[in-house]
Parts: sequence; C-alpha cells; structure tokens
Amino acid sequence: MGQERLELPQGTLDLLILKALALESLHGWAISERLQQFTRDAVQVQQGSLYPALHRLERRGWIKAHWAISENNRRAKYYKLTPRGQKQLEAETAAWRKLSAAVGHVLDMA
Repeated sequence: MGQERLELPQGTLDLLILKALALESLHGWAISERLQQFTRDAVQVQQGSLYPALHRLERRGWIKAHWAISENNRRAKYYKLTPRGQKQLEAETAAWRKLSAAVGHVLDMA
C-alpha cells in the first residue's frame, strides 16, 4: 500500500486493538506500533484516538490494565485481553467478515 494512510471506519479501531492484545499484553505505544506493522503502514493510530479507545475497552471489561516496566526500563501501563474481550473479538471478527464479504459481493457485481 505504500505511503497511503487509511481512515478507519467507526468501531474498527476497537477490533484492531482487541486483535493486537489477543497475541500478548502490550503498552499503548507498542499497540500503536503493532497496528502499524499489522497493516503494513496503512494505519497509523494517533494517541488522541488510541488512549480513549483503550479506556473505553477497559470500561467495557474487554481489556484489563496493569503497570509494569517496559523494555526500555520505564514504567508503562500494559493492557491485556480479558475472557469477555476474547468473546467480543470473536463476535466482531465474525461480523466484520460477514460485512466485508457482503460489500465485496456488491462491488464485484457487473
């Protein structure tokens, strides 16, 4: 995709964060870096979007936060997926796949 940045549709950031945290606990900066890596630099999440999303997911009980020392020896808030978050990730993944298949079908019509 090169340098082209994509705007995320409403609700997509939550899904991407849940997916990133399904692999391992991460602090905020690492989540942002992981999402950029996953999307081959097509998505760059700004702090002004990331941290409100993390707080929202935490309030919903989908992720849990704890303080730990980061890889560069600084205190950082790490987030991990909860069992409720795993169920939400599965539900949102299924919904996203169904929606994208439907949109793909419409776009492929002659």
